[in-house]
Amino acid sequence: MQSEMNLEALPIDSKYLFEQLCTEKKLIEGWREVRRNRGTSGCDGQTIEEFETRLHEEIKQLRQELIDWKYKPRPVRRVEIPKPESKTEVRELGIPCVRDRVVQTTMKQLLEPILERNFSENSYGFRPGKNQQQAIEAAQKLVQSGKKFVVDIDLSKFFDRVCQDRLIARLSKIIEDKRILRLIGMTLRSGVMKDGVIIPTLIGTTQGSPLSPLMSNVVLDELDKELERRGLEYCRFADDCNIFVKSQKAAERVMQSISKFIEKKLKLVVNLTKSKVAESSLVKFLGMTIVNGTRAIAKKSLGRAMKKAKELTPRGTHETLEMTIKRINEWYMGWSGYFKMTQYPSQLHIIEAHIRRRLRSRIVDQQKSRRNLFHKLMTRGISREKAARTSFSNAKRWALSHMSAVERAFPNKWFIREIKLQIRTNEKHEHWFDIKKWVRLT
Repeated sequence: MQSEMNLEALPIDSKYLFEQLCTEKKLIEGWREVRRNRGTSGCDGQTIEEFETRLHEEIKQLRQELIDWKYKPRPVRRVEIPKPESKTEVRELGIPCVRDRVVQTTMKQLLEPILERNFSENSYGFRPGKNQQQAIEAAQKLVQSGKKFVVDIDLSKFFDRVCQDRLIARLSKIIEDKRILRLIGMTLRSGVMKDGVIIPTLIGTTQGSPLSPLMSNVVLDELDKELERRGLEYCRFADDCNIFVKSQKAAERVMQSISKFIEKKLKLVVNLTKSKVAESSLVKFLGMTIVNGTRAIAKKSLGRAMKKAKELTPRGTHETLEMTIKRINEWYMGWSGYFKMTQYPSQLHIIEAHIRRRLRSRIVDQQKSRRNLFHKLMTRGISREKAARTSFSNAKRWALSHMSAVERAFPNKWFIREIKLQIRTNEKHEHWFDIKKWVRLT
């Protein structure tokens, strides 16, 4: 084993990746990324906080186990989360133990600079300096160039169906250090623990592990190379791949031939019910859609946002308004932080307006009686006549929330200034159209 001082002088693509992995310096760097990413405990129950309390001992032990080849990855803890677009389907995640996450993250940090050199420019998922917005903008340019027909390929349970032997074989063409390949193989085959039972993993790569995104790009880089060999233009983000062509006929031909390549060569499964050929305005890519050459939030994404706003503002709740606003702000600023890539701020405005109306409806309901609502409107500066006409009408709470007296009593600026409801549409972005400009989604 070479000294750590000498190892620091080695180039990152040398044959000594395993030696670099076994240094405390590299393992600490891996630990720091694990700590930044947070996450829950694995099958051993050890939390990040517990690992940190004895960090020196844990890193020292990990290093020695790796050197002696006594290190053995533990089974990942199976977690099921519902898919946003389905009421019955779930996405199966695997949560490795903290110590295994440290090793996997360190391996990722060592391998990524080497593997990155081979990846396509059209691959945007889980790569340094690349993101979803760049993928959407690239798709937009392809549509604007006249390639408005999209081959939208959906891979069925991609992470669960990755052929481990093919993955290792492809890695071996790039990675010289066979010990690292052996360690990756051990990680892939570490198993899954579900309800206390260990299930072997002879196929697939764990979705949720630090190595999984990088390994997925290694697998799908073969698809990228095939698309480039055929001269096809595409955008891929992880297993979400869209190919852009000029005609319906060409799109159908590409769908048939590429599906055959994926299933025969890559040993993966194309989901025929979710894959489709359509014009760009009918295709959802990373939550967005390209309509007439412009970027817009997809119809399904907007629908889920409206549903989430409803969940955060339930009827008959005993939660304080302050707590409700806090929860709304946390969700909406995160959600809109991603979807502000739309060119139509009117799409964000409709979500904000819907939230305000639901809050007005709640305020109306909290008055308990028509008389109380009448006095509330009066104290908020509404004339006696208008307050009476509104309060003693036959309208229900939802209809009342949209009446001018209620909207004037609780205007938009009151929500923003008084109760600190955060909005996104007060921002100025160069790519935004006028807020009055709307887009028709299909």
